[in-house]
Amino acid sequence: MIELQPFTLDDAEVLISKIKDERMLLQFAGPMYRFPLTADQLKEDLHDPKRTLFKIVDQTDHTIIGHAQIFLKEEAFLLGRILIWDENNRGKGYGKKVMKELLKYGFSHFDKKTAELNVYDWNTGAIECYKKVGFTIDPDIRKEAVIDQETWVSLNMKINKETFELQES
Repeated sequence: MIELQPFTLDDAEVLISKIKDERMLLQFAGPMYRFPLTADQLKEDLHDPKRTLFKIVDQTDHTIIGHAQIFLKEEAFLLGRILIWDENNRGKGYGKKVMKELLKYGFSHFDKKTAELNVYDWNTGAIECYKKVGFTIDPDIRKEAVIDQETWVSLNMKINKETFELQES
């Protein structure tokens, strides 16, 4: 089992150590952070009243296995900056559990009917994980980011509260 716990500046060093290069930072956080990731950038997020930062803790051994954030938008909340940092932990269902916990938190703490996220179109493992939780791709929203002369296409995915609650019951 996993648990979302509040992320603090004391957790910054571990997260920063996991972001190895500019490509990984862009995949993890989109274009808002600058490489190398710093505690000051994370501190900005911690002081942003529209952001809620979490560390993802494996309850079996109480180790921190990842990071996630929720960002409040006008009409929805956005799940983002989600990272399970040990590649050996990927494909084990942690992603689906993290998504469900983030959605439970978001729908119970914020008066929003929709959750959304952005994911690069080449990240098929993440896209499949999000679909299993109930997210669908919004074909009208796409963004692009350029890195190393490559263009990465970001897809927007959404789930409404009703759909999520039906799946959980």
